[in-house]
Amino acid sequence: MCILRTRNGDLINGYTLLKTRLCINENEIMREQIRSEIESIRPLDSIEDETISKVIAWIDSGAELCRIEKPATPNKHLVSYFVVIDGEYLLLVDHINAEKWLPTGGHVEKGEHPRNTVEREVYEELKINAEFLYEKPLLLTSTETVGKTAGHTDISIWYALKGDRASSLTIDKSEFHEARWFHRSQIPANTDPHLMRFVEKFYGEST
Repeated sequence: MCILRTRNGDLINGYTLLKTRLCINENEIMREQIRSEIESIRPLDSIEDETISKVIAWIDSGAELCRIEKPATPNKHLVSYFVVIDGEYLLLVDHINAEKWLPTGGHVEKGEHPRNTVEREVYEELKINAEFLYEKPLLLTSTETVGKTAGHTDISIWYALKGDRASSLTIDKSEFHEARWFHRSQIPANTDPHLMRFVEKFYGEST
């Protein structure tokens, strides 16, 4: 077995070194894929244009992008939002921690593509399979969190999924009090501050 010595004198075998290098390479590949995903978003307005520029700079800085420790380490990390839509109606959940009516979503795990986050989380939270209305995300936002886990920043990548109001849902009761369909003209005030921007953008894209 090939044995190497690090700068501080610790011994490391060749297999471990190769594995470490492969892990670093995989992380950099995923970082580039996430950057590309965000660059694919056409900004709705000057707010989103600025958000995209700042997030790309954050990605390029080499900072950790994903939450690696609960509740919020690092303080700024990626989230995938997925708005389940049936015609003029959007599915929102009464989120226990956020204490708001929100689209469903979840933290992007290290080494995970944000679209894979959607596929994983939608089944965990609603027990349905993801059917994307658009392959690419529609919106990018940066939001200071509120509620029981207030004080950190969610960089949220918003996707649109096809829903069916006639189908029953099995929600994750550990995260939500309930789920309810809202007409796009009757979105509750106690929601994500950017949801109406998503509604404007989605229905603008759909026409």
